[in-house]
Amino acid sequence: MAITLVNPSGLPEIDVYRQVSIASGSKQVFIAGQVSWDADGKTVGAGDLAAQVERCYLNVGTALAEVGGSFADVAKLTVYVVDWTPDKMPLLLDGISRAAATLGVTPAPPASLIGVAALSVPDHLVEIEATAVID
Repeated sequence: MAITLVNPSGLPEIDVYRQVSIASGSKQVFIAGQVSWDADGKTVGAGDLAAQVERCYLNVGTALAEVGGSFADVAKLTVYVVDWTPDKMPLLLDGISRAAATLGVTPAPPASLIGVAALSVPDHLVEIEATAVID
């Protein structure tokens, strides 16, 4: 595998991601922010943060598979959530868990969560972009 995930001693251990990823592959993959669109461009889960998070992760998985990768190759995720407040964390985690169950993985690369005022489409509550490294 091209990615090794690490929680260095001296940094807090976070349940849902690792603090550091070490990339040793030869092909870098940058995946545009994925929103909760289906293959026809229709929004999945309007008004439902957990459903949209799940769909975003599934869309990232689809993009990775297209280039011969998987979540095991992801070096970094950035998650943008509209009107983020900490009380939304259970919905975010629920969506991640549902996607992980469908994909058969535990996506845990280093991640940043950024609260934003809005995304490009008013129905979208979350957008996830990924950077991967593939052997």
